[in-house]
Amino acid sequence: MGEEGGGGRDMSWVRNKRGLGTYPHRAKVAIMGWGQSYIDRRWDGQDFTKTSGAKSMAAIAMAIEDAGLTMDDIDGLITADAAATRAEQTWAPRPYFAPPYDSEDGIIGASGEWIQKQMGFKNIKYIDSNAGDIWNITPIAAVAVGEGRCDVAVAYYPMCNLEGRYGQNNPANFAETARGGAQFNLPWGYQSGAMFNNAVAFLEYCQKYNSSHEALAPFALNNRRNGLMVPWGFYSLHEPYQLTKEDYLNGRLVEEPLVVYDCDRPIHTCHAYIFMNADKAKAMGLRHPPVYILSHASTPSLRRSTMFTLEEMQEECAIQADVQYEGSGLTASEIDIFNPYDGYLTFTQQFLEAHKWHGVGLGEAHAFYASDIRVEGKDPFMSSGGNNGVGRQRACHYTDVVEQLRTYAGDINSGPFGPLGPRAVTIKAETGIAGYGNMLCMSISPD
Repeated sequence: MGEEGGGGRDMSWVRNKRGLGTYPHRAKVAIMGWGQSYIDRRWDGQDFTKTSGAKSMAAIAMAIEDAGLTMDDIDGLITADAAATRAEQTWAPRPYFAPPYDSEDGIIGASGEWIQKQMGFKNIKYIDSNAGDIWNITPIAAVAVGEGRCDVAVAYYPMCNLEGRYGQNNPANFAETARGGAQFNLPWGYQSGAMFNNAVAFLEYCQKYNSSHEALAPFALNNRRNGLMVPWGFYSLHEPYQLTKEDYLNGRLVEEPLVVYDCDRPIHTCHAYIFMNADKAKAMGLRHPPVYILSHASTPSLRRSTMFTLEEMQEECAIQADVQYEGSGLTASEIDIFNPYDGYLTFTQQFLEAHKWHGVGLGEAHAFYASDIRVEGKDPFMSSGGNNGVGRQRACHYTDVVEQLRTYAGDINSGPFGPLGPRAVTIKAETGIAGYGNMLCMSISPD
């Protein structure tokens, strides 16, 4: 069925090279509902009404209600794999529980099988509990519905944040020395590779285009401003104050020039979406207009050594953008809402420039940040607030596109939390792109 990835997983759904043509499931699948559980900073390990499983059930129930469906309508469940839940999302030493680790299901993760049993779904015919992170879950859900494996799928992404430090599950982080390639790209343990790569490429970017870390300040402040308008976001709920430029520039140094405000903050929550056969959704006359999936596109891996170069990053993102536009049939000028990933603010400009959103070309992103990028302005960049505005749950990007498109279509109560209010953009909002390693292109129209 196509190339396979790690663990023998079928990877034929991946679209990461030019020349693939129109997306085969273009406008055949639509997002019809979404839900977001309450966001905490972390699970305390004691309150079992706030486990990852409990958060997942809350988000799923909300998404089903938002779509105007019932549990009997759901026939597919798609979620993160157990390895991602234990390792990347938990920040906890392993093993957290003694073997067998399936005892963790519903506690620091929530497989489709566990959700089916606990919530009492009766008509499930397709389950994928190994889809990976949210950037894989969303296109995999679109493909599953597009291929007819299920008609109405819940795609959900639990983020379980336990006490502890990031990556303590990795034995290499306890070693006193770095071996092999880790000497160059993981010299201080897990995450230093991601930060070191991004920091070096970012400095290369600044040198090439005559910029500096200070140029990211307007972007950081705008993300927090937008995020404070999100009623379910971490900052609006727990730290409702606006950053200042002085706050940002004097932020605690993480890895020069990266400061703490460049990094999204880990939180504890779950987000869920209803992916549905578009014809079935239209026939049922559900409460919200369909948000059609026009395409999805992935970044290829072009790294030739232990570290990314700026050139490699730019080419990867350029390929992703070309695949997206080729698959959707749209051009850069036809994309209204753009929500690329901002896990580190130091790499977001790569997606912006590659997709040429609002005409931004190579080396122009930092000047663009200094213009009017507010949601009420003509260039409402990252209208979601991004992960740096709502907390590190990675799904806000997709949700914002859904909400902005619904609102523009006249659906004022665009989601389970009601109207967008001041976060609604004032420009045309018929299309949008959101994501990271895999990006979705969405539209309020199938044409």
